[in-house]
Amino acid sequence: MALEERIARSITLLREAGELHAPAVFTTSLGVEDMVLADLIARRAPKIAIATLDTGRLPPQTYELLARAERHFKRRIEVFFPEAQAVEQYVRYNGIDGFFESVTQRKACCEVRKVEPLKRALAGKRAWITGMRRDQAATRAGLAEQAWDEDHQLTKFNPLIDWSLEEVWAYVREHGVPYNELHDQGYPSIGCAPCTRAVAPGEDVRAGRWWWEAPEQKECGLHVSASGLLRARKEENTV
Repeated sequence: MALEERIARSITLLREAGELHAPAVFTTSLGVEDMVLADLIARRAPKIAIATLDTGRLPPQTYELLARAERHFKRRIEVFFPEAQAVEQYVRYNGIDGFFESVTQRKACCEVRKVEPLKRALAGKRAWITGMRRDQAATRAGLAEQAWDEDHQLTKFNPLIDWSLEEVWAYVREHGVPYNELHDQGYPSIGCAPCTRAVAPGEDVRAGRWWWEAPEQKECGLHVSASGLLRARKEENTV
């Protein structure tokens, strides 16, 4: 399928989300895929809200991009922060970098810094838009273009689900879309600073995320159902 066809399909999904499932929100991590979606929304579906999560541990390049993106798209991106008391409690019991100790502690950190703020970002919405693609990770291979999200009680849209990374970058170059400069330094996927590293040529695009964990565990909980998260915790505790 040509890139033009990919773009047309993505626009169709965005318009469906924004018009038939309003109010809709796009939650961006400010990764390159999400910058493509932000550009498509700004151009073709401007009624869709755009929000992001500030975990308090993001790289300085991500904050710089947030400011640059707002100037480029001429619109404010709503920022949701974790609850200070919850962060303090996590650090008190687990240490500032306790997420390195176990998958359970890492997911608990993501729960405080990402999952809970996401719930507030999605509150009152009927559609949730993400920039996930099937070929990003083993955990995303079975994703659909759209599906009912039982946990958040809304319809979840993945307009770039079938895009390749090459197509994403082709769109960025063609339309002059701003992106995180860490992508030019070997970071295909960017999250919190201590949980992200550059990858070697030929490595999986998400190899630099939580690189000390097995590939099938590399999700922060934002896109994992509550039942799936509970099952993963039970399996870990039986090892």
